[in-house]
Amino acid sequence: MKAVRIHGYGSGEKLMYEDAPLPKIGSTEVLVRVVAAAVNPVDWKIREGYLQQMIPYSMPLTLGWDVSGVVDAVGAEVSRFKVGDAVYSRPDIKRNGTYAEYVAIREQELAHKPRLISHVEAASLPLAGITAWEALINAGGLSAGQRVLIHAGAGGVGSLAIQLAKARGAYVITTTSARNGALVKSLGADQVIDYRSQAFHEQVKDVDLVFDTIGGAVQDSSWAVLRPGGILVSITSPPAPERAESLGVRCAYVFIEPNAEILAHYAELVDSGQVRPLVGAEFALEDIAKAHALSETGHTVGKIVLYVGQP
Repeated sequence: MKAVRIHGYGSGEKLMYEDAPLPKIGSTEVLVRVVAAAVNPVDWKIREGYLQQMIPYSMPLTLGWDVSGVVDAVGAEVSRFKVGDAVYSRPDIKRNGTYAEYVAIREQELAHKPRLISHVEAASLPLAGITAWEALINAGGLSAGQRVLIHAGAGGVGSLAIQLAKARGAYVITTTSARNGALVKSLGADQVIDYRSQAFHEQVKDVDLVFDTIGGAVQDSSWAVLRPGGILVSITSPPAPERAESLGVRCAYVFIEPNAEILAHYAELVDSGQVRPLVGAEFALEDIAKAHALSETGHTVGKIVLYVGQP
């Protein structure tokens, strides 16, 4: 099969589109024929070697941890899936990934693909969708009537977070550039702040939950907009608990794991029309270096998806 692998850490030049062995599956695993895979910032961060102390990979390594495809084979103990099923997943990041024509995935990490969208759209959902769910619902406890500020609402995670928060009945405030204002409003944002011309912490107050997808100075300024007892949830760097305590608020940090149960919830939300994936760019698998370069700019709208094979 064809795959994109790295044989060592470094720049985009390390990405090799090459022949690779077909994955072998264990008794509780599923072999998925990949139709589409998505690019996430964690992919190029792993390629650069930023996570090698956290996850000691063996080389060569197949990157990519978002996938939509079709079941090609199942292990002897697999009970929820059969050959021919359309599935999607954010598989274990510690294993070889989805920039390949086939990938082996544990049964418990797989969910049935939403019926009413394409594989390209479905591939854009798992990692960003799980991240938004873990941050807003599991860590943040978001409920109907609450006010939430979502940073970078036009991005892959932010665009799903807006829709998820709206589906929960929240009042949604988001930051984005002026050119993406109409887009985030179409996703459900009630109030839009142009981060280039407005200081969000001067425009917003009494927020129940801030979803920090940027970190740095944005995280530092986010404390000021929380109501007493509110919560700052970050996916970039852990907020300081001592600062939260001194301000009478709470904080949390989210680093996700595979979660098929959350993906099953998204399939229902998508098929009922409450969530729609936002795909901003598509590339062929062999053009992976261009896809990584775009992701590294940090200014993509929605998700970057790789087209790998036929549905």
